[in-house]
Amino acid sequence: METVRLSRIVEKLVPELVPFLTERELNLNIVLRDGLALLEPDDAMEIVQHSIEQQREMLLQ
Repeated sequence: METVRLSRIVEKLVPELVPFLTERELNLNIVLRDGLALLEPDDAMEIVQHSIEQQREMLLQ
């Protein structure tokens, strides 16, 4: 397991998304079961989407 900031995932695998994410989103801690080295760009997109949805849900409560 490895804990990394969402910014590290995005910058490594889908850097084109950086301008579209807020600082708060980029600073989210993400726990990766298999570590950053095994992530693919599709995995990164899924993580970004899930993280943003989860953050919005928390703000609405």
